[in-house]
Parts: sequence; C-alpha cells; structure tokens
Amino acid sequence: MMRFDKISSVNGILEFEGDKSISHRAVIFSSLAEGESVIKNISLGEDVRRTIECFEKMGIDFYRESEGLTIQGRGLGKLLQPTEPLFCGNSGTTARLISGILACQQFDSQITGDSSLSNRPMKRIVEPLREMGGIVKARDNNFLPIDFKISKQLEPLNYFLSVPSAQVKSALILAAIHLEGISVISEQAITRDHTELMLGLRTEVYDDKRIIYASRADYPKAKNYFIPGDISTAAFFIVLALITKNSELLIKRISYNPTRTGFISILQKMGGDIKVIKTEMSNGELIADLLIRSSNLSNIKIEKDLIPIIIDEIPVLAIAGLFATGDFEINGARELRAKESDRIVSICGNLRNAGAEVDEYDEGFSIKGNKVAKSAIFRSYDDHRIIMAMTILSLLLENGGKIDNFECVKISNPNFIKQLEKVCR
Repeated sequence: MMRFDKISSVNGILEFEGDKSISHRAVIFSSLAEGESVIKNISLGEDVRRTIECFEKMGIDFYRESEGLTIQGRGLGKLLQPTEPLFCGNSGTTARLISGILACQQFDSQITGDSSLSNRPMKRIVEPLREMGGIVKARDNNFLPIDFKISKQLEPLNYFLSVPSAQVKSALILAAIHLEGISVISEQAITRDHTELMLGLRTEVYDDKRIIYASRADYPKAKNYFIPGDISTAAFFIVLALITKNSELLIKRISYNPTRTGFISILQKMGGDIKVIKTEMSNGELIADLLIRSSNLSNIKIEKDLIPIIIDEIPVLAIAGLFATGDFEINGARELRAKESDRIVSICGNLRNAGAEVDEYDEGFSIKGNKVAKSAIFRSYDDHRIIMAMTILSLLLENGGKIDNFECVKISNPNFIKQLEKVCR
C-alpha cells in the first residue's frame, strides 16, 4: 500500500518527459527510415521501452547519448526476422501499431503481451489487415498472441473506421506506407492525429468525414525529433492544481495537439483557470506553456462526440467532477471497458470507496453531488491511469488515502512521485 496525505497547495514549475503517443511513433518512424535519427525528450515509461525492444529484435540499433536517443534505421523492407516473439508488455499502442508493419514484412513473426494486454480486443486491427491481403491469425480471432505470415502481395485499402481509434488508424497507415497504391482511411469521430502530422500525410474533410491518404511515397525519412511533454500525464497535475486552494502551477513545453486538449476545454468550461501563455511548433506538433490556478468548478454536460479525444483523461476528469458543484456524467464511453482495466468498473468502484454516490452504465457512469469520505483505500486494478487518478483523490481527502500495487504507475510515468513532491505543499 502507498499512502498519501492531504496537501495544502500546488505551486511551482513542471516539465514532463516526452508524450507517450508521440514517442512511440518517433521510435517507429526512425526505425523504419534509412539512416540516423535522434529523439530528444523521449518518454521513459515501460510502454515506449516495449516498442524499442521490439525493434531491437528486428535489427535496429539504439544508442543512449547525452543529446537523446540515437536510432540507426534500416530502411524499407530491411527489418530482420525476430528470433523470438515480440513481447509488447502492457502496451496496446506497441501491439496495434507494429501489427501494420509486421503484416507487410517478408518474414513470419508473432506478437505477445502480458495478461492484461492479452485480453484487450485486437479484431479491430486483424480484420482490416486481412482485407489488405495480410495473413494474420489471432487467438479466438480477437486476442494476442497474433501471428503474421508472409503474404504474396498486400493491396491498398479504402477503409472507414467504425470504432474511433487512433491506434487502428495508425496501424493501417503504417501498412499503407509499404504499398505502391494509395490507401484511403476515413473516420467520423476525430481521433489523435500524431501519425498523420509526423508523416506529413494529405488529409481532407468531406461529407463530415476526415479522410487520410497514405502510400509508399509517405514512407518516413531519417530526421531529428523533439518530443513535447505528455499532456495526458500533465492532466493529473492540472486537475490537482485547479481543485487545491492557493495553487498556481506552470507547466512548460507540453504537447498541445488539438486532438489531445479536449479535457482542457472541458475544464475551462467548468470554470477552470487554465491559460496558454506561450506556443511553438515542432515536427508539425503544437507545443505550449500552461498556467493553472485554483478554481471553483461546476459540472457541465460532456458531449459524446468528445469522448474519443478525452478517453485517457476520463479517470482524472471524474475526480474534477467529484469536487465540482452539480452532477458529473460520462456516457458513450464503452471503449473505457477495453483499456488496461475495465475503467468504468475501476472508476466507479474506487469512487464508491471514497464515499461518492455513483451510478454505473453500460457506456459510462455518473456522480451525484460532491460527497466524499475523510479517507479511503483504493484499488489500482493494475492500471497506471487509475493509480494516478486515485493518488490525486487521496491528496484531496481530509485524512488522505492508500493505493495498492503502485508499481505499475511506471508504465507511463516513472517520475510521478518525484513530480508530486516537487510541487505539492
């Protein structure tokens, strides 16, 4: 059990290690490109390390140096056959994105994962890759391990994403950039667009759909990357500073991609004092400095069309909702049940432990009022975002709280405790 006591304020300056989503993609693109790339401020979490390890097993050399991570990419069609299964750990991003690459290689391979990842849905990538001509076999047609066999020829695909997913979209793009013809991928609900931005893909909006075009002409070239701070990690500190009185927090050089800032818009509409005080661009990505001050929050209606771009921040948004006036509700978020844990169950169970009145739905939950206990014991559910959300809640309870199995916070943010110690008073 890890114990946290109530804090009195949040003050100071924080800079976060690189955004996890962008870090994965920088590693992947650098490994595929021919020649040397350098990545600065890469995420140090276990998920990104799994992506690095997978490419090491396919012949890519990585060098840790003072200026960052240097990667010697092999170029188109030059990855080596791994001599053992590629273990993705708990990283759904690793598993889904490299599937698009492995389906196109002229060697057989297999990806595996830990017990949690092995029970997360993979049919959503298996089926479109088969439509392209990939020979892909998953356990029960939906789960890891997934086997990839040599395919004579894959064909470009015209595909509509029925389930909003940046990971599925990215897997198909990564397959498409191995092929001569143009693949057309469209989505109704906007999802994270890091892959499109970093590859410089042509996109357009037509008939209320966002359309992405990708082909071999878009295959990545070696380059240098600066990874902005992880905004999903920063979300926990933003909520803590808003709720805690006498607080002022400056967050520097954070990713401010419009497909990642939906939770900030919600918090601002709730009355949160969050100001953008500086912006810059790097590799097509917007970077910002944010100033956050204590605020009195009031709950608002959260529209379903925002769910895909706030899905990772819902656990900590629930904490903001618990301390805001009025009722908090999330619906249309069934995807929460397919994360590292069933996050609807994880959130509802833990909030009840904290004395909140919570109703669980098939696709979401609601919190009635802002009633909380003086202290609570929380379950981690072996889910790093649940751990961080319940840590924030513990820091706000009169007599603090305890959380079990805290170690898995390292999946996304091994520096979480040090960051809290730096700004919490």
